[in-house]
Amino acid sequence: MSEAAKKKPTNVELRRHAQRERILDAARKEFIRSGFHAAGMATIAKTAGMSPGLIYRYFENKNAIILAIIESQLEIARERIRGFRNTADLCAGMISYFDEDGPERDRSMNEALFLEMSAEATRDPEIAQAMGEFDRNVRCELAAWLDRNKEQAGFAVEKGWVCERALALLLVYAGVTVRMAIEPDVDRKLLAESLSVLLGTIDHPGGK
Repeated sequence: MSEAAKKKPTNVELRRHAQRERILDAARKEFIRSGFHAAGMATIAKTAGMSPGLIYRYFENKNAIILAIIESQLEIARERIRGFRNTADLCAGMISYFDEDGPERDRSMNEALFLEMSAEATRDPEIAQAMGEFDRNVRCELAAWLDRNKEQAGFAVEKGWVCERALALLLVYAGVTVRMAIEPDVDRKLLAESLSVLLGTIDHPGGK
């Protein structure tokens, strides 16, 4: 059997993956609608259109679902950061992330869900560890981007400033996330102008 044939997923594996994604999509909707603690496994099962018993075949408890959502968000975050490399306007790129519609947006951790998970991380050590790992990985991805030269669609940030500016980007992102959660209709022009001030030293390589 060829290596390609060995790697090709079986119908059983494809079905299992589809069922997991169905559960995770339902969980995201319920966590956004009702909050983490109010959304139980039975409610998630109803939204997914399956029995609670079937859900337990894929996830042993609600925490396992949360951890799976965090893991999936890491790959989406990495893809988004790589997508930013194709834009000359960092502010516009960040705003477009929050305004994007469609299936990809549906799989993203929206503002309310991100805040819900962050709050739960202050109470649950397992989720705190997962969120911490998520943060470290995203920060490394940002640092790698900032470290690239301009010919590689990077910012050529001086070595001593890469980690600082990667953290600065995360701080700005967190602030925009909160703002979008409490004021989803915030004036986009005003937001872009405010971001341009905050991101000025990042948007202009070598500035301090």
